[in-house]
Amino acid sequence: MFRIESLQHPVVRASNLAIDHGQRVALSGSSGTGKSVFLQCLADLMPCESRLSLDDALHTSMSAHEWRRRVMYMPAEPAWWSKRVADHFPEQLRQPFSRLGLQEDLLEKDPLKLSSGQRQRLALLRALAREPAVLLLDEPTANLDEDNALRVEALLEDWSKAGGILLFTSHDPRQRKRLAQRLWRIIDGEIQEQEW
Repeated sequence: MFRIESLQHPVVRASNLAIDHGQRVALSGSSGTGKSVFLQCLADLMPCESRLSLDDALHTSMSAHEWRRRVMYMPAEPAWWSKRVADHFPEQLRQPFSRLGLQEDLLEKDPLKLSSGQRQRLALLRALAREPAVLLLDEPTANLDEDNALRVEALLEDWSKAGGILLFTSHDPRQRKRLAQRLWRIIDGEIQEQEW
């Protein structure tokens, strides 16, 4: 279980929230209300006061590197640091590229010469290859057409059913309804559980 006992940041705050293994939660809120800030705080990528735990292990009990490997954040525009896609992946791929409508020959391409939609799907496969326990996804299908967005949703649903914990943002209410089992909303800077 991923627990947020407390989190305080000038933009956003939360307390007494939890997501169990196998659950998918959508985070909703208007642009600029702090969704990305919240996800970055959860991944220990932004300074904030927080008490977070994963399976009863406090985030302060492990290194920042280990926490970020287990609680992984993926922005809508992921970073690429090498001229070859393959350099960003571990040797063992966890999902076939074809699952997301991609060809494996993309491994030899320069990621910066690919479309934003290709990069976004590759970044998701890159994240899953590292076997995180929690995925924090910021608009994971923002650059995708409907068919590819549905492929991503199916992959994330299967990953979650195998025990993964998913928290994602989406401005698409239909996607939130399709993919999420629960809804959190930012209201006056506070994350609150909401009914559908």
